[in-house]
Amino acid sequence: MSGSNGMEGFIGKVVSVVTQDGRLIVGTLKGHDQYSNLIINNCHERVFSSDLGVESVPLGLYIIRGDNIAIVGEIDEEIDSEIDLDAVRAEPLGAVVY
Repeated sequence: MSGSNGMEGFIGKVVSVVTQDGRLIVGTLKGHDQYSNLIINNCHERVFSSDLGVESVPLGLYIIRGDNIAIVGEIDEEIDSEIDLDAVRAEPLGAVVY
């Protein structure tokens, strides 16, 4: 897939995607197109809770429409692996408001 939306540098790397509805998806970016639609492999959704910590819901291979993406960033896998997500307490992300 090709395009000039700046995603080329993230191909093959672990990324974090925050969607317009407040979901946090983490996985390996496999490809994208000119509309910023993303193909993410080995991904999971991190569901935040102020009481129970962070739940990791496996999604496998996932496609996210470009118009549903709020932000994409590369994950530092070394730092990410050191975080105890069971100990993290946070309110779920809200939807993006314009």
